[in-house]
Order: sequence, then structure tokens, then C-alpha cells
Amino acid sequence: MSRIGKNPVVIPEGVTIDIQDDVITVKGKLGELTQEYSEVSIKVDEGNVVVERPSDSKDHRAKHGLYRSLVNNMVVGVTKGWTKELELVGVGFRATNQGQKLDLAIGFSHNIVLDIAPEVKIETISEKGKNPIVKLTSHDKQLVGQVAAKIRGFRKPEPYKGKGVRFVGEQVRRKAGKSA
Repeated sequence: MSRIGKNPVVIPEGVTIDIQDDVITVKGKLGELTQEYSEVSIKVDEGNVVVERPSDSKDHRAKHGLYRSLVNNMVVGVTKGWTKELELVGVGFRATNQGQKLDLAIGFSHNIVLDIAPEVKIETISEKGKNPIVKLTSHDKQLVGQVAAKIRGFRKPEPYKGKGVRFVGEQVRRKAGKSA
């Protein structure tokens, strides 16, 4: 039995779950999310969402835990939301935002201007003596991760000096440079 799949998802106060055909819809105070599913059955009973699989085939076992995790992420998203923080490490690296436009100065000859999806709230924090931080918040975990990965992909942390865009708290493996 899938360790993740067999655990029920507790529905908190203020969250409504609607299951139609093969689509589950979760509504909460922060928004509404929908997810299609297949090859498993999802039921709501006594304030819990239970995901069940029809057999022990490899495909059914894989989707059992997957859809339980997706439903749980949706429930957490519409109640608390998801946040990712990116840190810009490097001399002269800056980040500013005007509304949903993120302006990054990360060592190229030009600034990178990125339009962020309206579902994602963006905040830039610049303190003197500290690295600039870009904070992304949304109710959709996948969207936050996708936007964060795109921003990080512009300048990944390099192993010699550690410069680049990294997640807050991320450990970068450092290499020794040339020995003279």
C-alpha cells in the first residue's frame, strides 16, 4: 500500500471540494484550483478526502500517491498558500518590481524584464549589506515553483564563487579554483 496514498487529506474549515467526472475542484479563501485525475477514485467522507486505487498494478500504485499529494497541495494552497524565496548572490545584482514586472540586473549587459503570472504575488526585498531577495507567493504550488525555476534558470549558482540566483537556504557545492 502506498504510504502517502493511504493517508486521508483533512479538509480544513472554509474549504469546499467538488468532484465531477474526472475533475476535482478545491475552493478556499485564497482561490480556486482544479485538477484532472484518472485511474483512481477520489471520495469525500467525514471531512476527509480519500484516494483509492482499483488494483495493485504499477501504474495504479504510482498514481495513488501522486493524486493524494496533488489534492493535499491544493488544500494547503487555498488555505495557507505557497511561498518561494530566491536570493541574488553577486556584486551589483539587483531586483526590482513594478506590479507584475520583475526587473533583474544579474551581471548581463542588459536587465532581464520578466512578466509574472497574475496569480503569483511578487515582492522584492533589498537591504543594505545583504543580498537582494525575490519573494513569490501564490495558492498554486506548481506555478510558484515554475516561476521560481525560470528566474533561477537565468543565472544558476556557479561552483567557484557561488554567484547567481539561488533559493534561500540552498547549499551550493563549491569547488577549489586553480592552484597557482
